[in-house]
Amino acid sequence: MKQALVIGAGPAGLMAAQELANAGLQVTIAEAKPSPARKFLMAGKSGLNMTKDEPKDAFIEAFGEHSEVLRPMLEAFGPQSVKAWAHWLGQDVFTGSSGRVFPEVMKASPLLREWLTRLGAQGVTLNTRWRWVGGTAFETPEGRVELTPDATVLACGGASWSRLGSDGKWAAHFAENVAPFKPANMGFEVSWSEHMTPHFGAPVKAVRLMAGDAKHLGEFVISQRGIEGSGVYAVSKALREGAELKLDLMPKLSLEEIEARLKKAGKQSLPNALKRLKMPAAKRALFFEFGNNRDGSVAEKLKSLPIALKGPRPLDEAISVAGGLRFDALNEGLMLTGQPGVFAAGEMLDWEAPTGGYLITACLATGKWAGQHAAAWVKET
Repeated sequence: MKQALVIGAGPAGLMAAQELANAGLQVTIAEAKPSPARKFLMAGKSGLNMTKDEPKDAFIEAFGEHSEVLRPMLEAFGPQSVKAWAHWLGQDVFTGSSGRVFPEVMKASPLLREWLTRLGAQGVTLNTRWRWVGGTAFETPEGRVELTPDATVLACGGASWSRLGSDGKWAAHFAENVAPFKPANMGFEVSWSEHMTPHFGAPVKAVRLMAGDAKHLGEFVISQRGIEGSGVYAVSKALREGAELKLDLMPKLSLEEIEARLKKAGKQSLPNALKRLKMPAAKRALFFEFGNNRDGSVAEKLKSLPIALKGPRPLDEAISVAGGLRFDALNEGLMLTGQPGVFAAGEMLDWEAPTGGYLITACLATGKWAGQHAAAWVKET
């Protein structure tokens, strides 16, 4: 029987293993950590956002500059396929008001347990604590092991959350073909003054974040180190590339409406006038942190408050990464052009996804694509 090797037991690697096993190959998965899919499980702790239920083109275009290279993979396995996959694994799903799709149990663990059971029933072997050292060689608890597969799928993850397995060390084996890693969907550091201390941990809701052409109506959290949360992640790419962050603290009111309300406040102090606008304490604190000693009226600053950022939080804290194995080093089937029979998938590829279920969907889609093309390559050789 032909042999296939998958390196990495996250969603991309498990999906590749499933396709290889479906094609009749004997599959071995090598995972460096003591258990599989640790980042996938961590994502599920706060509610596993598997995909987003939206029109196909809108979903694909969310991947920005890499949308077209990913298009065939996401057309073959997109949001509707992810929902069907979850049902196949015995998990009902629901779609939230924003279109985000979750399993009804919210967690990743039931999906993973059933998936591993089904892979095991197909004869897939999962070896944990096998650290890849290059080629098809591994350091294992029993010593060095070298395999001789007919095809290999690399699904080694990105370079964030290294404690969960995605440490990016694999990049040293492909230095010429790797775009530098950058944090994606991450928080940003801010040097707060002391008056912000009481607001650490406070949510800032119903705010429009603006960074260059990127705009997002949502929320974020003030932390001791800076700002983080879904609203920040939505504009993080633009901020990483140098755009200035501005906040519309009152997105439901026009500039003129705010001016009229402030005028009604008469000679009240500015803090009392802002209270009259029914601004939450955290928003008022942000205004006084960044609005003093700046040009413009109070209303103008409430509608476009510049936030001084020191820079992104470290790469290892990012939800995901940009950069990785470049697509120009791969053929259309995700096989490395210089290494016949070696394919790649998942977050180790050079693409970037926004939050909202895009990341997991693309990992599954590229894993399926690489697994299918690896199986086809074995049969043709």
